[in-house]
Amino acid sequence: MSNAILDNLNASSSSFSTGKFLTFTLADEFYGVEVLKIREIIRMQKITPVPQMPSHVKGVINLRGKVIPVIDLRVKFNLPTMEATERTCIIVVDVDSGQGINSLLGLVVDAVEEVLNITPEEVEPSPDFGTHLSSECCIGIAKVKDSVKTLLDIEKVVSAELSGELSQF
Repeated sequence: MSNAILDNLNASSSSFSTGKFLTFTLADEFYGVEVLKIREIIRMQKITPVPQMPSHVKGVINLRGKVIPVIDLRVKFNLPTMEATERTCIIVVDVDSGQGINSLLGLVVDAVEEVLNITPEEVEPSPDFGTHLSSECCIGIAKVKDSVKTLLDIEKVVSAELSGELSQF
């Protein structure tokens, strides 16, 4: 991998050098989020809807006395919806909501897979398919164990929610 690509990967995420990613599935595709952004993984639970929110914002949950907004990543990524299964869970991430303030946010995913140590040599830049997700929200594409995993910059994925609709939570 060229130094320019490595520099781009490192610029995309300041903590990429840790190389640890929690992988999960959405619609039979694999994604990864940096472990340092993960607060916890919880079972699917009742989500209280909030009126006048975008369709991908499922509502809020009460996590030990703290109200946390929940986003359905399937809907956010325009993937087909499906009913929750016993493997469906909520990944609680700790993301920078601006001005150095961190916020907790729940992400509904189909299933959590594993934590992988991904080296920069296993990552290629994400191809530009002309979509918002590929160009801004991906750190890169990892080739691990005969599969491909899209590595997400989760703060960029949820940046609209953090700067707008969900900033009151």
